[in-house]
Amino acid sequence: MTESSTPSFELHAGALRLALRPDLGGCIAGLWHRDTPILRSCEPPALTAPRSSGCFALLPYSNRLGHCHFRWKGHDYTTQRNFGDSPHSVHGVGWTQPWEITSSSAVEVVLRLRHAAGEAWPFSFEASQYFTLTPESMRVQLVFTNTAAVAQPVGLGWHPYFPKRERSRLHIELGERWESDATGLPTRRVAQPGIDSDVSHLDFDHCFDGFRGPARIRDEKFSLQLSSSLNHLVVFTPQDKDFFCVEPVSHVNNAIHMADPLAHGLQSVAPGESIEAWMKLDIAVV
Repeated sequence: MTESSTPSFELHAGALRLALRPDLGGCIAGLWHRDTPILRSCEPPALTAPRSSGCFALLPYSNRLGHCHFRWKGHDYTTQRNFGDSPHSVHGVGWTQPWEITSSSAVEVVLRLRHAAGEAWPFSFEASQYFTLTPESMRVQLVFTNTAAVAQPVGLGWHPYFPKRERSRLHIELGERWESDATGLPTRRVAQPGIDSDVSHLDFDHCFDGFRGPARIRDEKFSLQLSSSLNHLVVFTPQDKDFFCVEPVSHVNNAIHMADPLAHGLQSVAPGESIEAWMKLDIAVV
């Protein structure tokens, strides 16, 4: 725990420093190589919201859940709007709730979330994030356990933000891209064999199928490789922002409303059952 009153925690390995804010959605406040940010970063006391962080976990679904309602195993459920003026529920509920530190060492820290069924998500669950730092990499593992009395639909992922630098470039092998409507819900799937371009030339806010990692992210400071157990990817490259996002996720946006949600990456998790996912960022200085 850091010396300030901010409930943060840091790991150090070689020249890398990882700072967490468990109370702000279990998010990463920053990841630095010495003083240079690898993820979008700020000192923990200065961070005021998860959406300004370096990364947060996505659970129990990624991206948009259309119009804050869904039907599951013959029952209708509602969620809550949680993302500005969007008509949808966005990014799940893990990022909106405080997590707690359950164990820590010089090389790893574990955060836990206990969610009670409510208006934000109608099923109870527990989740843990395991953060590990080495001099060359950061790894996060997410374990989700259904504590409800019935099976629930679950998707997992992460939402890392990367600084957009002068020579930021992406190289990613993919399969297909989901086009979307004006509110961000997917409409149709088109061919997208990959991305290989400077970030300044891209204008994506899409989910992709067939992610065959690692995603290679390079600029004038670092050469990064993002790998994951998950096989979908959301890429967000806003032209008017100083960041971009490469998000490993388990399912297509709004999969819960598709004819076969499980065919698009959602999982049906039985009572007492656990599922897990991991993301790793390998870091080399240019």
